[in-house]
Amino acid sequence: MNLILLGAPGAGKGTQAEVISEKLGIPQISTGNILREAVKNGTECGLKAKSFMESGALVPDEVVIGILKDRIAEDDCKNGFILDGFPRTVPQAEALEKMGVNIDLVLSIDVDDEVIKARISGRRVCEKCGASYHIEYHPTKVEGVCDKCGGKAAQRKDDAPETVVERLATYHKQTAPLADFYAARGKLKRVKGLDGVEETSKVVLEAINA
Repeated sequence: MNLILLGAPGAGKGTQAEVISEKLGIPQISTGNILREAVKNGTECGLKAKSFMESGALVPDEVVIGILKDRIAEDDCKNGFILDGFPRTVPQAEALEKMGVNIDLVLSIDVDDEVIKARISGRRVCEKCGASYHIEYHPTKVEGVCDKCGGKAAQRKDDAPETVVERLATYHKQTAPLADFYAARGKLKRVKGLDGVEETSKVVLEAINA
């Protein structure tokens, strides 16, 4: 099954993608993690993406699509995948269709902006493997240490309050229209993002299996 997760920054897409990945046995593909790794390694793509990411703006389509094409061609995607963070615009969704990538289901996790602003300050992301945590809802077993790989779990620069406001504005302008795009194709399901990770996971998995 090929899935897309939609939702504003801080809606919990990353954590839910991990849950779905484990349940269905398909890889989670986070373009955000791939781009951040490219920035960290100083690659050509990373240098192009860096200024956009730090300001909260969207990385240009040609940069993201080039990375994604290579990723979904890998062997672990043969039985399906979860796209977390792509597409972010209707032109990107159209490009995905032109690539011949079939999407079975698009799941939108809906959370109010004010809830996101309050929630996001507690988010922590592993600097090594990209695993996502929250100090209240999904804490690491050892503070500041990733459960999966032992890397440092810290607050990202683009989770700073002023950047979050900009990211939400960008989301509503450029990414939210994707819901209508996929609804018109009969592939959209919406779920309410709840406070607890387990509660949200329950409604997410029910929506996938319905």
